[in-house]
Amino acid sequence: MIRKFFAAALLMSLAASSQAQTPDVIAVANLTIDISKPGAEIDRHIYGQFAEHLGRGIYEGIWVGEGSKIPNIHGYRTDVVNALKAIHVPDVRWPGGCFGDLYNWRDGIGPRAKRPVRVNVHWGGVTEDNSFGTHEFMNFAELIGADAYVSLNVGSLSPYESAQWLEYMTSDSKSSLANERRRNGRAKPWNVKFVGIGNETWGCGGNMRPEYAADINRRYATFAGTPREMGSLKIASGSHDDNYDFAEAMMKGGGKFDGLSVHYYTVPRVFRDKGPATGFPESEWASTLAHALHIDEIVTRTAAIMDKVDPDKKIGLYVDEWGTWYDQEPGSHPGFLYQQNSLRDAEVAALSLNIFQRHSDRVKGANIAQMINVLQAMILTDKDRMVLTPTYHVFDMYQVFMGARPYPVTVSARDYASGNSKMPMVDGFAARGADGKLYIAMVNTDPSHAVQVITNLTGTGHGRILTGFAMDAHNSFDAPNMVHPIAFNGSTAAGRLAFDMPAKSVAVVAVD
Repeated sequence: MIRKFFAAALLMSLAASSQAQTPDVIAVANLTIDISKPGAEIDRHIYGQFAEHLGRGIYEGIWVGEGSKIPNIHGYRTDVVNALKAIHVPDVRWPGGCFGDLYNWRDGIGPRAKRPVRVNVHWGGVTEDNSFGTHEFMNFAELIGADAYVSLNVGSLSPYESAQWLEYMTSDSKSSLANERRRNGRAKPWNVKFVGIGNETWGCGGNMRPEYAADINRRYATFAGTPREMGSLKIASGSHDDNYDFAEAMMKGGGKFDGLSVHYYTVPRVFRDKGPATGFPESEWASTLAHALHIDEIVTRTAAIMDKVDPDKKIGLYVDEWGTWYDQEPGSHPGFLYQQNSLRDAEVAALSLNIFQRHSDRVKGANIAQMINVLQAMILTDKDRMVLTPTYHVFDMYQVFMGARPYPVTVSARDYASGNSKMPMVDGFAARGADGKLYIAMVNTDPSHAVQVITNLTGTGHGRILTGFAMDAHNSFDAPNMVHPIAFNGSTAAGRLAFDMPAKSVAVVAVD
């Protein structure tokens, strides 16, 4: 009870102080926006999601079945559906991930009671009853208003089987496959916006060599056909982390494709010893944010590789797996990758999205890993209970940047440092929204000190801010609203629009 009261008091204090300078401001940052140089439109698919058959991401997270006591819409959790609709999820990538590299699409069609039961060898060794298959996923994507990103299995299935799956989903002909789909309950074809040609071909997708993976992509992409009018985009499996060999090989010899993927996960320490999701020291707050910022170098270097072959930027870069990865929660099922989501994750989300948005000329999509109950989840569930995470709230706040045109921003501020990590105290981003308004996103990376951000603008500013009482402040099933956005307004400093950012905070504001 004391903790709840303290959190509520903090939020009330922040709301009140947003009208004037925060008393504990000890730093000043200058944020300059050049509105004379608008960049390429920010593709809404940068805010995409990833849903793999992993842990409780699909089962209980999305799908509970029509007979469940949990309120549902034809088997899909009503609370989850409504939450995802509210943030206008642009696309969902499915069925994997590593799970997809052993997935046979025929296991997931037809009467659910007759579908085969398999073993999910990648994630926990649990049984997979395939009750959530092609129809369930495609209908789910339609239900929440999202495009479908379907990953083909190039690791263990043939190009012919991939081509059959696409025909089953997208054909409006009288073919046997299209008629089979109709018999299984779907009369009209679905729209498949993105076709992933494999997944992590450098790892669980086949442990291929770069040049071989490029040849495989040429082969599978040749047969991965959908109706021309559907405008499906083919996404090749690219590099990961600081390994650029697959990007080089794919751009040089991967044949015809529309997008190149890159994967990057943020950890506080090293991958074999990642660290906890909560209860961490400040040094790991700082190292996590610093590692998240490293994705800018990865995107920049990958884009430079793509520019050599594609100077007109016709091929998009898709960061279709990204997010934080910690040690899973104690007591949770081994291999389910369930972790709590804190204010630290919200800052990682904001910093990462700002990077993708700055590279809007090349980055055309991204899929956070993962949507529900896995890794940096948007939503956590526990039977009939659901909680929205701080990461979800960042995605909610960032909706204004869908389809916006970014402007160059320079920030002059002191550095924040802890342990061996150092970074700018303030990260800023600005864009002209599709509604014509100017929006600014600001992140105070310092967990202990407030900062006054003075812009080169006049006028007023209003929006929302996300912060909390501790670095690991998070929402739990017993206290689901400990971290949520509140109203936030600008002030005036020396005749210019300014914003008083509390420690460890993320804000998005509109400028009038």
